[in-house]
Amino acid sequence: MKDLAADGIPVAVTCRVLKISRQHYYRWLAEPVTLAEYTQAWRADALFDAHRDDPEFGYRFLADEAAAAGQPMADRTAWKICSSGGWFSAFARKRRGKGRKVGPPVHDDLVRRDFTAAGPNRLWLADITEHRTGEGKLYLCAVKDVWSNRIVGYSIDSRMKSRLAVNALNNAVARRNGVAGCVLHTDRGSQFRSRKFVGALHRHRMLGSMGRVGAAGDNAAMESFFGLLQNNVLDRRTWATREQLRTAIVTWIERTYHRRRRQRPLGKLTPIEFETIMTPQASQAA
Repeated sequence: MKDLAADGIPVAVTCRVLKISRQHYYRWLAEPVTLAEYTQAWRADALFDAHRDDPEFGYRFLADEAAAAGQPMADRTAWKICSSGGWFSAFARKRRGKGRKVGPPVHDDLVRRDFTAAGPNRLWLADITEHRTGEGKLYLCAVKDVWSNRIVGYSIDSRMKSRLAVNALNNAVARRNGVAGCVLHTDRGSQFRSRKFVGALHRHRMLGSMGRVGAAGDNAAMESFFGLLQNNVLDRRTWATREQLRTAIVTWIERTYHRRRRQRPLGKLTPIEFETIMTPQASQAA
């Protein structure tokens, strides 16, 4: 605008064409960049660099990385900057079918939304999610240990039958030691109410627990994991085959979620690091 004014074009005309207020222009001319704007720019640069290095991280993790780079800020400030720049993912809830009636529970609710555990294999959560591929849907049943947030077992299949949940449970039991007495909390899906799944619980001497109908908070800790999976893997691209998506899910769980994604409830450790530190070497879970 200075150059245009020097060429004889009035500032009022330029502001009108550019739809800029003359008052704002003259105010900026007197003080082009404020200290707050400098600070905001440095913070935005730090957050953007962290996002570019690992685009899977949300705004809280980006704020931690920015603080390590010398630009500390409140989580709320990081959220505002990331939101305006589109540098973080909004964790979506799992899609559920509509119009289905949920059957009666086969277990009481032993958790009551208290998603805490004093040690490993005290409280597990299980749930099922689905995603489309070019070949049809792919279903994932995952089992999480609340103590360390580790996915201790999972099963992936092209059909959502009771064997999907049973295989996930058996996979988890095969990886861990001392599961007798462990509480497994689920929703009221038919797979978790099936005779095969209930029989598997009894066989492993575990206790079943079920939340209420339509109460997402009754299994919120598991929903949060599926929200991460949705945004970091499932919605990243379109998947031509089930095998492509299967490989991507396993890779993200075993390499990224377990070994790279630091979690604040765990003292900013990964699930593997937390279990390694908190569990005596002789009794570590497989």
